[in-house]
Amino acid sequence: MATLPTVHILFENPAWNPPLLDALEAEGFPYELHYLVDGVLDPSTEPPEGIWINRVSPSSHTRDHGHTVTMAREILFWLELHGRRVINGLRAFEFEMSKLRQDLILRKYGILTPRTVLAVGTKNLVEQAQTFDGPFITKHNQGGKGLGIHLFYNADQLEAFLASGEFDAGPDGKVILQQYIQPPEPYITRVELVGDRFLFAMRSRTDEGFQLCPSDACQVPASNPDVCPIDGEDSDSVGVSTKFSQSPITADDELVIKMLRMIAAEGIEVAGIEFVQGADGLRYTYDINGTTNYSGVLGKQTGIDGMREVVRYIKHHVVPQLAGLRAA
Repeated sequence: MATLPTVHILFENPAWNPPLLDALEAEGFPYELHYLVDGVLDPSTEPPEGIWINRVSPSSHTRDHGHTVTMAREILFWLELHGRRVINGLRAFEFEMSKLRQDLILRKYGILTPRTVLAVGTKNLVEQAQTFDGPFITKHNQGGKGLGIHLFYNADQLEAFLASGEFDAGPDGKVILQQYIQPPEPYITRVELVGDRFLFAMRSRTDEGFQLCPSDACQVPASNPDVCPIDGEDSDSVGVSTKFSQSPITADDELVIKMLRMIAAEGIEVAGIEFVQGADGLRYTYDINGTTNYSGVLGKQTGIDGMREVVRYIKHHVVPQLAGLRAA
């Protein structure tokens, strides 16, 4: 049997690694970790051979890793310039780093989104808020973990909040104002896609906030800066998170088909895409997560190990693809 190539993992949050490393070991892949919180990049050198997985998150700055995103951009360009195979490479990364670009790409493929505007500066934020007919939310253009999301019912409320000095414009000062979609029930749906496959969809409860990272590492108290700050109190008697449950959405759903068409055309290989169904019955899609994580608890319930499926995709699709290129 041919030796499998080394899988290189670009990451900044160690807490998210164990499920991926377990899956790589189970499928027989050697791997190397590249902790991207600082470092050196010499353009006269070539990157190591192998397959690279980009696991850098837009929320890196919230773990005191403020330079990670900008460094990741340079490394991804370097990797791709040298012809390295990257899962969720630079193009996919730029979509994840911008809520505005996500809205644009969703619209391109006929996927309904809430009304969305990007603004920089207090004056522009207030002026744009005045154009919304009904409640709206603010969020960081470079988002992650639901941080920076605030609900307002009118522009006056936003103006007062801006004047309070408590408003956080995010890591680059670009703020998204977005139509608030009030769901009849307090949950959003997240569709998990790998390659050209629909894995599953899950419901995430929103009645206690919008920090909805499904990683098991995120369902613990935030005493560790490398762990998501979700309090973990939403659990059953044995400490298992009950925030997430399986959705009845299936692979033949029209919205799923559109999502698969979009990621195939735009170079996104691993994605968790979120939508909310409004009181009008319409489904509004608003977020594309490339650094997607999976709930181990939900995985046991559904029999689907998300990270194992990612690694199997690499083994059965990416590795043969590389072998074919070498043979040619």
